[in-house]
Amino acid sequence: MSVRIDATDRKILAALQADAAQSLDEIAKTVGSSKTPVWNRIRKMREAGVIGQQTVLLDAEALGFEACFFVLIRTSEHDAEWQKRFLKALKARPEVQEAHRLAGDIDYILKVRVRNARAYDTFYQALISEVKVHNVTALLSMEEIKSTVALPL
Repeated sequence: MSVRIDATDRKILAALQADAAQSLDEIAKTVGSSKTPVWNRIRKMREAGVIGQQTVLLDAEALGFEACFFVLIRTSEHDAEWQKRFLKALKARPEVQEAHRLAGDIDYILKVRVRNARAYDTFYQALISEVKVHNVTALLSMEEIKSTVALPL
């Protein structure tokens, strides 16, 4: 299903990105509309897949997950069976917050959030026991300067 996004839709999406828990009244007031048209627009955007899963953002450090590693993976395996095992292993690991397949010298990059370096080593050992990789480089993030899931509408 395709949906056309206009200026009002963009305002609604911006309001939802800022705080999806706000009331329909608050969103309607922000965009200069009433509740029913705003609700209908949100419903249409959900049905079209523009709006996906709604969730809560947690503070990783406040919950004790103080280490964030970016893991660069090179593989000499590129067949479908290896990729299937690799993707299954990644999806099964809750430490992996993001995984991307890349163009260039590095095949994959992972964002891995763990409590500390020892927990990262446990993750690493588990991963390499499940799938063969050619080279793994782990980069510890010293400071998170910016993090957002908001799109520039």
